[in-house]
Amino acid sequence: GLRNAIFVGLAIPLSMFISFVILGAMGTTMNMIVLFALILALGMLVDNAIVVIENIHRLYNEEGLSKLEAAKKGVGEIAVPIISSTATTLAAFFPLLFWDDMMGEFMGYIPTTLIIVLGSSLFVALVINPVVASTFILKDNRDKVNFGKVAKITTVLLIIAALSYISGNLFMGSLLLTFALLTLLNSFVLSPISYWFQDSLLVRFEQFYANLLKWALNGYKPLLLLIFTGVLLISSIVFFIFKSPRVEMFPVNEPKYVNVFVELPIGSDITVTDSIAKQVENEIFAILTPYNEAVSSVMTNVGAGTTDPNEIGGGKGITPNKARITINFKEYEYRKGISTGEIMKMISSDLLKIPGVDISVDKNRDGPPMGKPINIEIRGEDFEKLLTISDEIKSSIEDAAIEGIEKLKVDLELSKPELLVTIDRDQARRLGVSTAQVASTIRTALFGKEISKFKDGEDEYPIILRLDDSYRFSVPALMNQRITFRSQSNGQIKQIPIATIANYSYNNTFGSVNRKDMKRQVTIFSNVLEGYNENLINDQLKQLLADKELPPGYALQFTGKQQEQEQTTAFLSKALLIAIALITLILVSQFNSAIKPIIIILTVVFSTIGVFFGLALFNMDFVIIMTGIGIVSLAGIVVNNAIVLIDYIDLLKTRKRKELQLEQDTPLETHIAMKCIEEGGQKRLRPVLLTAITTILGLLPMATGMNINFYTLLTELDAQIFFGGDNATFWGPMAWTVIFGLTFATFLTLIIVPVMYLLADRVNNKVLKIIS
Repeated sequence: GLRNAIFVGLAIPLSMFISFVILGAMGTTMNMIVLFALILALGMLVDNAIVVIENIHRLYNEEGLSKLEAAKKGVGEIAVPIISSTATTLAAFFPLLFWDDMMGEFMGYIPTTLIIVLGSSLFVALVINPVVASTFILKDNRDKVNFGKVAKITTVLLIIAALSYISGNLFMGSLLLTFALLTLLNSFVLSPISYWFQDSLLVRFEQFYANLLKWALNGYKPLLLLIFTGVLLISSIVFFIFKSPRVEMFPVNEPKYVNVFVELPIGSDITVTDSIAKQVENEIFAILTPYNEAVSSVMTNVGAGTTDPNEIGGGKGITPNKARITINFKEYEYRKGISTGEIMKMISSDLLKIPGVDISVDKNRDGPPMGKPINIEIRGEDFEKLLTISDEIKSSIEDAAIEGIEKLKVDLELSKPELLVTIDRDQARRLGVSTAQVASTIRTALFGKEISKFKDGEDEYPIILRLDDSYRFSVPALMNQRITFRSQSNGQIKQIPIATIANYSYNNTFGSVNRKDMKRQVTIFSNVLEGYNENLINDQLKQLLADKELPPGYALQFTGKQQEQEQTTAFLSKALLIAIALITLILVSQFNSAIKPIIIILTVVFSTIGVFFGLALFNMDFVIIMTGIGIVSLAGIVVNNAIVLIDYIDLLKTRKRKELQLEQDTPLETHIAMKCIEEGGQKRLRPVLLTAITTILGLLPMATGMNINFYTLLTELDAQIFFGGDNATFWGPMAWTVIFGLTFATFLTLIIVPVMYLLADRVNNKVLKIIS
């Protein structure tokens, strides 16, 4: 009923309040990851409250216990399995706390938040909810609607709503009007429907489930059902592999903004870079003209702020040869169905190629900076050999014409222009001039030198001395500067032109030499064009370069985003195994048995059938980060219902032994054990269904990206409902993983867990008979 729903709903604000206090004490900032972790926790934190309230409600209404006795006995029956189930959920997330790389710093808020929220929900379920229920719980009432009471409540709400409208408070007026309508709706529509659901539909479903369970537990059917489930697991994996879903590190997002990078040869004047940037900008405007409704702004940076934000440790230095054009798009709901990914494709393909100018297009990436999607490092000692090897590899990749590679580049700047000033040291010694004086004079002329400060109140401004632009950009003027100094031989002031002791020449050199592990390194890198899968491209590159022979002492390695992906996959695999091991330890300590934990762990394994079939049937990508975390989360969620069910069956068997005056470990006859299993399944049907449904419903808005503006709904009667968006793209894979797995796991809990329990009981009885 509504009152019980309020008892359960009470767990949400109380758990959240306790969690916010703990998170605040830890100094955790409220960012997007934390908020969505809280949303993920919403579907799980009510599970404990549902089981407690349902058990108290059943004991009070069906078995006739008093409020206090029902609360005490209800919590006593369910406390151990709830503590154990919550501990298993926490154990699933516990290994993620040790995710210590860059990806762990980014995603580490999820396990921290979930552990705190679920721990808080356990306290609320075992302490707060029973106290409230023992005070306010009522007998199920099927009496007719009290028209007078409903009319009074509705009238008061309508009067206050009218006063709010008159005072101009549209929001409060609409909110109170909504409450009045909900009061009428609950009294005359929802309550009769809920009574019909509880007294008719749910009873028929329980009877259907009882017949189905009785059928599943008879004869050889338990063994056949277990074999069928195993075959179904293998079939789901084969089907998943057959469908060949795309594997991504993070979800493929629709761009919020697109960066167009323009790079000229090093040494290019900033005015030339600016003119090229204007030319590219005009082309971009022409491409964007049909899609102006989706574009928010276009901003161009030349010489500064031109680095790629997706690069690890991207610098902010002065780059006169580079420009960056950023196209910002409107929020998802205001794009009127225009795909920003398609716009990015058109920009990539339609921009004219300018000789000597490198133009690349990239978008914002979900997650932390991880480097380029294609990143090949070649390391060795001899720099010339490195250049030769990198040229060969670059040429072989270009000859292979692999689709999706934007443009291969080498991180080594081979033609950085420089002006070499060669000093005639003999002539300088004869004239009494040092090389440091020459260098200082040229440096002051080019970059300036602070000679004093200008004070304006408390503010200070440096005064910089350097040559005027008309002389600074003239090499002869630089070389004809006079070095002023005092002669050490006679103490007289002398002035010597630089040209009398030095000459100059033009040359090209390397921009920089990179090292890794004390070895010189050259990196070949590229973006991947929109719409292509970077993992498939890298697999083709690895096959292409597998037979590449390198000289001794030289190594080739795929790094960047690929390396991060491999490390993340390895960590999540270990985290899942550790989580299963911790869950097993908790289950063994609770049940003092090795067989029952195996049953529950098999339930976790079998739950992936839903994940594999769901992803394959709906052609969803396998997103390593989000799907991986979803599977780890699923491992903690799935065990809860199985623990509660098995624990209750054990409780019924214990009571049956006491009734038959048997010792604790005495095996029950098969038909008696089957009766306990059937009764346990029937009594736990409602909480199992409710916990699964609430978790799934709690995750559906995250999975579908359903957005409702309640403020405008109440003030303007415009809900502004839309589905999708950037957040749904990012969090959807994790939510769908849990939804698919939990949906199938509910069937497992209701049918396969009793089946496995019966099989294990039969095996245990036979072993005990053989031993005795």
